[in-house]
Amino acid sequence: MSELKSARPLSPHLSIYRFRPTMAMSILHRITGSALYVGTLLVVWWLVAAASGPEAFATASWFFGSILGRFILFGYSWALLHHMCGGIRHFIWDTGHGLDKETSTRLALATLAGSLILTTILWIVVVIV
Repeated sequence: MSELKSARPLSPHLSIYRFRPTMAMSILHRITGSALYVGTLLVVWWLVAAASGPEAFATASWFFGSILGRFILFGYSWALLHHMCGGIRHFIWDTGHGLDKETSTRLALATLAGSLILTTILWIVVVIV
């Protein structure tokens, strides 16, 4: 077999791309979407336990009250709020606004900052009440 050089263009390799906040938020949006799937299964477990009786509900409540359970709930609430902020960012883009490089970068950073701030506020309210 002769080794002729293909005339087809090569696919761009990751090394030619400059890592941007919009890329990070796109990846994080997919990760949080997957985390929401798993977290929703835990919500279903809690609801089924509540409907199954006091013993099952006590077990679920014990788990979600533990350090691991609270860590999972914190992560789930952040994933939910981050995914929501990302959805708002995409909605803005769908209206035709914020598509230039500078604005899209600011929106990406605002998505991250907004989700962290909202999660912090949510958990402060949860702990106080």
